[in-house]
This record gives sequence, C-alpha cells and structure tokens, in this order.
Amino acid sequence: MAAFRQGVKEAGYVDGQNVAIEYRWAHGQYERLPALTAELIDRAVAVLAATTTPAALAAKAATTTVPTVFSTSGNPVELGLVASLSRPGGNVTGVTTLNVETGPKRLELVRELIPTATIVGLLVNPTNPAASTLSRGLETAAPTLGLQLDVLHASTERGIDDAFATLVQRRVSALVIVADAFFTSRSEQLGALTLRHAVPTIYQYHEFVEAGGLMSYGGSNTDTYRWVGNYSGRILKGEKPADLPVQQSTKIELIINLKTAKALGLAVPLSLLGRADEVIE
Repeated sequence: MAAFRQGVKEAGYVDGQNVAIEYRWAHGQYERLPALTAELIDRAVAVLAATTTPAALAAKAATTTVPTVFSTSGNPVELGLVASLSRPGGNVTGVTTLNVETGPKRLELVRELIPTATIVGLLVNPTNPAASTLSRGLETAAPTLGLQLDVLHASTERGIDDAFATLVQRRVSALVIVADAFFTSRSEQLGALTLRHAVPTIYQYHEFVEAGGLMSYGGSNTDTYRWVGNYSGRILKGEKPADLPVQQSTKIELIINLKTAKALGLAVPLSLLGRADEVIE
C-alpha cells in the first residue's frame, strides 16, 4: 500500500490532502469481491484500483464506465480484461507482472538447490481465475528438468494445512506455491508450515520468505503497486484508461532465507547466494 500511495504521489496526489483513498479487503474470500466492488461504485469513486486478478475481473464485470486500473499475473487479453496491451480500449488498463514467465525458473531454482529432487509439489488455489495460466508453464517445464509435479489444491486455511500433511505423506522433495492473493495473505501460516514439516518451499513474494519460507523468486509487488498507483493518479488528472497501454513490471527479485535453509539441512550453493537480491540470515 505504501508503494501504491507513492505511485499516486508521483502523479501529484497525496492521500488525505487532495485525494481520498478508500480500501476494501476480501481477505482471500473471492466471493466477496462483487459486493465490495459494487459498494465502491455506489460511492461514486473516480477510479477503481483492482490489485489482483479476481478483483480485476470483479471490477470488469461490475462497470463499463468507472475507470479501472488492475494488476495481474495472468495475460490480461486472455482474461478478457483488455482488447490489447497497447490499446486497452474501454475503461480498463493496468499492470502485469512476470510471475507466469518466472514460474519455470522457480523449478530450476529447486533443481539447483536440491539436485536429487524428483517429485515437487505444486500448491494451487483452484478458485483463482488465473490458476491454470499460472501453473501451465510449470507443468510444461517440469519434465524437461526431470521433475514430476504433484498438484495439490487449497483455498482455505484448513486446506493449506491439509495440503502440507499430504505433501509429507507423499514424500515430495520440495514445494512450489503458485501466485495467489489468498496465499500471500497467509504467508505466516505457509512459512511456519514449511519449517514444521521440513518442506523446502519457494513462492513469488518476499512476504513469504520474511515469514520463514525458504525462497521467493518473482515480480516485485512494490514495483507493481507503484505502477497501479501512478496510473490511478494519471487518470485522476484526466487521462483515459483506453489511452494508457498495459504496463509490464519487469523488476524481479530473488530472496533466500539462509536461516531456514540451515534449519532444513540445506547447503545453499554460493552461486545461488551470489545471485540473490537479499539474503535473510
């Protein structure tokens, strides 16, 4: 949110001074998004910032007039959010991250850290509309790396607990978590479970590593939110979403929790540590 407000500020607006920012949280319960979106539209907001794929689709379905700025890890054209990246058309534009493109790289990092790995778990939230897009590249890349994927689903706190119990029973070598707003909101739970069950795990976002997860590799959340804020501010100044091409946030971060690696009995190669943007010790 600080990055979002910074982006808004870059366009000339400061929350509480010349603009009011109202927040609504679904807390990973995607079925709440249509009602939350309708509530904001009823308040005659000037711009909607929808910062996940489910939120973006809810906003797209709710209005064809209120300017909307999204962020998504999926392909916004395939998702039906915009007509094209360069000419969005309509009332919607936004920002994409590189989390689809970096998915196979997460498997490569698992292979580099655990050369003996054969079976890797893949945790997916089936209620996320972009789930199949986000996991497709991983499923394609796995055989080329000599890995077998064991796909598990979770969309609730209990579901996450059950998924980890299943992973332990199946003796997977490591776990890759597919990008999802609900999973990000449960970073502390996920980080604790990776340690409790001794499952080396990689996710997209730094929050997970800060909570005790082993590694994160993916697009920068702060860079993405800053872009969403900047576009929101530019629309407040009078620019039209249809004239603002969809931006791609290209900043990628690799973060390693060395303390967790030691707890899991893993020796992180110096070549991998040298490429990390941040090492938590």
